[in-house]
Amino acid sequence: MTKSQNQMWGGRFAAGPDAIMEAINASIGFDQRMAVQDIQGSRAHAAMLGAAGIISDSDSEAIGEGLLTVLSEIEAGNFPFRVDLEDIHMNVEQRLKEVIGAPAGRLHTGRSRNDQVATDFRLWVRDQTDGAIAGIEALMKAFLQQAKAGADWVMPGFTHLQTAQPVTWGHHMMAYVEMLARDKSRFEDARRRMNESPLGAAALAGTSFPIDREMTAAALGFDRPAANSLDAVSDRDFALEYLSCASICAMHLSRFAEELVIWSSAQFRFVTLSDRFSTGSSIMPQKKNPDAAELIRAKIGRIFGANVALMMVMKGLPLTYSKDMQEDKEQVFDAADNLMLALAAMNGMVADMTANQDSLKTAAASGFSTATDLADWLVRTLGMPFREAHHVTGSLVAVAEEQGCDLPDLTLEQMQSVHSKISSSVFDVLGVENSVASRLSYGGTAPEQVRRQIARWEAILS
Repeated sequence: MTKSQNQMWGGRFAAGPDAIMEAINASIGFDQRMAVQDIQGSRAHAAMLGAAGIISDSDSEAIGEGLLTVLSEIEAGNFPFRVDLEDIHMNVEQRLKEVIGAPAGRLHTGRSRNDQVATDFRLWVRDQTDGAIAGIEALMKAFLQQAKAGADWVMPGFTHLQTAQPVTWGHHMMAYVEMLARDKSRFEDARRRMNESPLGAAALAGTSFPIDREMTAAALGFDRPAANSLDAVSDRDFALEYLSCASICAMHLSRFAEELVIWSSAQFRFVTLSDRFSTGSSIMPQKKNPDAAELIRAKIGRIFGANVALMMVMKGLPLTYSKDMQEDKEQVFDAADNLMLALAAMNGMVADMTANQDSLKTAAASGFSTATDLADWLVRTLGMPFREAHHVTGSLVAVAEEQGCDLPDLTLEQMQSVHSKISSSVFDVLGVENSVASRLSYGGTAPEQVRRQIARWEAILS
């Protein structure tokens, strides 16, 4: 190839097409993250080969011990990863050969890199699923502690980010416990489905060797071997389900991050975030920025993007394995890193934040937040149809607006000017504490109901 032809490939690829092929083909730059799972799977496979009499016991034992040596090198940061060996599987096998010699060549009996990578990746995603479940539980407990501290603190509830009805701080915190509980359940459900072993499916058709797939499945903590070898090597549903669960969970984190950004502002002052999760401004000394919340809100897009990216990789692939599937890992790795970071950061913010009770109560009493209580009183006490009660309440809100006051500040005479049958007992329902205390329906915001839900979740998570 001439110099001019080389230049078309750019500086890094001046060596020509061979260098480009090596760069696009190699995955060791990212799949080395599965080293622990790769060695875990190989040790289970070697033990099974020995137990089944496919290789000698001495070779099986040598492979198992040699793989532990390789693992110790990787964990110590002394392992010489090589791009020319393409992936984690070949890197480990080559180093094993250097450590134990000829027996290393028997390790790959009865398997293929297709079922090997499917097993490694499934094990890695399963570990990340367990981590996500633990992180979600920890965050649920942080929200529970906030709910317990303010089970009866009143605050405004919002629709359209407009003041709607008074609720309690504890009730608002418990809404996120419920969301996170669904996230936890989704991950647990996905884990049950992903817990099948691809190992032994070989390239795509199984193997003629008398392998024991039940043994390797049990050794790796799987519930069973995957039942169809074609599906076993080509399935990435487990990764897609992980990303789907992660995306929904991330969306919940982003919603609360948005609330923290709003609530911590000078205009709201609902919460004070700790210095550990805030930063200052380079030129404005009064600023305390909710950077951790904002970064969570932004990082969520990477998790959503990973979900879409893997769907796009998989959508057009015929059975079974295609090299496209090498592109299944980096986005999952990135999404898992960002989910765990977001969960940890949110846990810290929720545990450390201080709710400003006075600001919450002041805001709860503004914006005619007890208008619905007034309408309900008209229905209950005067037997008024709700639509008529809605109209009367709207008229009373208009009067209050003219007077520059809230509904509880109107006089009885002013109320009776709108409807003559309104009595003084209406004032019993107009205070924000009265309002929240009256919401006793199951799942309602009354402190009594909130404490009941807190106790239920404490029992579940204990």
